[in-house]
Amino acid sequence: MPEHFPLMVPGATPDGELLDVHAPYDRSLIATVERGGARVVEKALDTAYRLFRDRDAWLSPARRIEILRRAAAIMQERREELAVEAAREGGKPLIDSRVEVDRAVDGVHECVEFLRTQHGEEIPMGLNAASANRLAFTRHEPIGVVVAFSAFNHPLNLIVHQVGPAVATGCPCIVKPAEATPLSAMRFVAILREAGLPEEWCQGLVTTDLDVAGSLATDQRVGFFSFIGSARVGWMLRSKLAPGTRCALEHGGAAPVLVAEDADLERALPLISKGGFYHAGQVCVSVQRVFAHRSIAHDLAERLAEAATALEVGDPTRPDTEVGPLIRPAEVERVAEWVREAVDRGAELLAGGEALSETCYAPTVLYDPPGDARVSTSEIFGPVVCVYPYDDIDDAIARSNSLPYAFQASVFTRDIDTALRASRRLDASAVMINDHPAFRVDWMPFAGLRESGMGVGGIPYTMEDMQIRKLVVIRSEEL
Repeated sequence: MPEHFPLMVPGATPDGELLDVHAPYDRSLIATVERGGARVVEKALDTAYRLFRDRDAWLSPARRIEILRRAAAIMQERREELAVEAAREGGKPLIDSRVEVDRAVDGVHECVEFLRTQHGEEIPMGLNAASANRLAFTRHEPIGVVVAFSAFNHPLNLIVHQVGPAVATGCPCIVKPAEATPLSAMRFVAILREAGLPEEWCQGLVTTDLDVAGSLATDQRVGFFSFIGSARVGWMLRSKLAPGTRCALEHGGAAPVLVAEDADLERALPLISKGGFYHAGQVCVSVQRVFAHRSIAHDLAERLAEAATALEVGDPTRPDTEVGPLIRPAEVERVAEWVREAVDRGAELLAGGEALSETCYAPTVLYDPPGDARVSTSEIFGPVVCVYPYDDIDDAIARSNSLPYAFQASVFTRDIDTALRASRRLDASAVMINDHPAFRVDWMPFAGLRESGMGVGGIPYTMEDMQIRKLVVIRSEEL
């Protein structure tokens, strides 16, 4: 029997039909989730906003730390269960879903560490007649109600990045997970409540339709809007936010990798392969476009194709699976269409290029597809890596920078000058040297530029965004 998840809005009754959640690998029904319509959204917002306005009801930092520590301990105890269920609902292989759970647990601890060490600062006074007899300092307060919309590809860790900082900073939070993967989010909200967080402080719901979701994000009672998902939806919602609502948007990219003539291919190839085919390429900073010096480009592509062909594709809950399904069958059809287009227009197909089932697509390597093909100009979000030869590295950098996306990038070289030149000239918020562009730890800044997003992710940076710095000035003749 599929598991049932009730609405997580205290005092509200569900609306409309249940959401059926299907495993992306075999399309089996694994859960049903109650939905919320306009009445539920109003109830959730009213509850959260009333809580924020009642300063006597705010949770102390000590209480928040206690709750988060308990939540992390519960998650650690249920590590394998959370990993298996995340793999089942999202399709990320179990070996990687276990890592995701570990990161999520560490992320909760990171919220605690930041909360324990964050402090205000003294602003100099007494420097002239106007500032005489005054003491000034800053303190941090929650920004208000946080509304978080999340994506499917990291169903637990993304929620931790959005909800964990809200709880830590004392913001009432309403989370709307992706409809394809709502279960890990609901489990995390339930764990927070089990750890002692009053229900009203973190509410979870899946909405009945897009208009209802939009009304949740754009309500004037929202202090901070956190969005992870498509650029089309993110920018549209940002344009409709109420005056004063801050936001952070994390969209996709088309991560470039530069491989110089002197690169150590023995070390580079496993990293490029992992960065390209991890979670079947469904990561916003996946390796997509590899620009390699012409003297090594075809050899690199052939060896990458060998690595791709050797990957184990299949059921994400099996411990030996390395590449799982795409999130839904329509995505398999889309990726197949893009690859066919590239091959028909002259790209050399070195590996893959076919659907293995309704839900899985073979890890694919294309050599030198046209620059205006969709695999070259748009985020593939599938297990496809394109290798392009170049003669001059500045030309490769210019091609890397030619798209409207800018997120993370990387360069493989043994020459420090080449590494520094590329790191200065690549349009990216982060440049990895001798590593793939999908590298991330959860305390580092993580930011999409241009169409790839706005604001800075990473737990400490998100916590900063979810607070205001309030200045307090004391005047006294004793100062």
